[in-house]
Amino acid sequence: MFSVKFIKFQPTTYVLQYKNGSVKREGAGLSFFYYAPTTSMVAVPMASEDVAFIFEENSSDFQQITVQGQVTYRINDPKKIASLLNFSINPVTQLYISEDPKKLSQRIINAVKVLTRKGLQNLPLREALKATDTMTTLVTASVKDNSELRALGIEILGLSFLAIKPTPETSRALEAEAREQILKVADEAIYARRNSAVEQERLIKENELNTEIAIETKKRQIRETQMEAEQSIQQKQHEIQQSEMESKISLEAKNTDLVTLAMDNAKREADVKAYAINGMMKAYGEADPKLIQALAMNGMKPGQMIAMAFQELAEKAGQIGQLNITPDLLREVIGNNAAR
Repeated sequence: MFSVKFIKFQPTTYVLQYKNGSVKREGAGLSFFYYAPTTSMVAVPMASEDVAFIFEENSSDFQQITVQGQVTYRINDPKKIASLLNFSINPVTQLYISEDPKKLSQRIINAVKVLTRKGLQNLPLREALKATDTMTTLVTASVKDNSELRALGIEILGLSFLAIKPTPETSRALEAEAREQILKVADEAIYARRNSAVEQERLIKENELNTEIAIETKKRQIRETQMEAEQSIQQKQHEIQQSEMESKISLEAKNTDLVTLAMDNAKREADVKAYAINGMMKAYGEADPKLIQALAMNGMKPGQMIAMAFQELAEKAGQIGQLNITPDLLREVIGNNAAR
């Protein structure tokens, strides 16, 4: 009675129950009662499993490389692998009674290692360190077609190389080389920068010198233009002065001619007047004085005539005995003179 027991498995476990050497029941995720003395069980896990690996290989130039990655697999044919490997369990503890399940992951890692070695042996160190993606694609395709794994009923779901690294000594050597190359590039950059700075400084000085030359040229041109302008102005002033002088000389000459003409005209006029006066004097000398006096009195005013009468009286004052002049006569003479 106590030999009949109950057991239950997970849905991801494929179970084969053997009784008296034959399969009594099989399937995934079974639960059943069994008679312990005559029952044996095989439990094959069908869930996917991740297996990490790390191993060392050599490149084509005999440099040691450490390869690190992960492979994911699952058992897709439980009955096939159960016939090749011992997946028997203790029904009470549900633990495997052999080491075959634990060795399965190592078999897969060994297959990956063999295929990886084939790929790395054709690559030098520098290319191998950069061939992570290439090796992943190559080894994944090869391990999926591996006949040994197919025979075991194993399906490879994925493979990835996480790192391909050299040894620490080689890594330091590569770092030193890369560092020296970087420093060389930095030195070249510094040299190029300094050379560019020197070139720029030279260009700046050349531009400054060209600017100074251009300024001096402009100043010289300005001075020459000013000198030409001053010379032109002086020449114009000289021409103007010369023209004014010539105008003055011409005007003086004209004035001289005019003065001479005026003098000639005045002389001729004086000669004419003298001739006329001479003619008149000659005529007056030959004429009767009383006639001349009569002519002089022609057109005289009464006051003037009275004045002339008084003058004749004054000339003959010695011959006049007594002369009476009335106030009315004097008032008329004085009034006429005041009116004039």
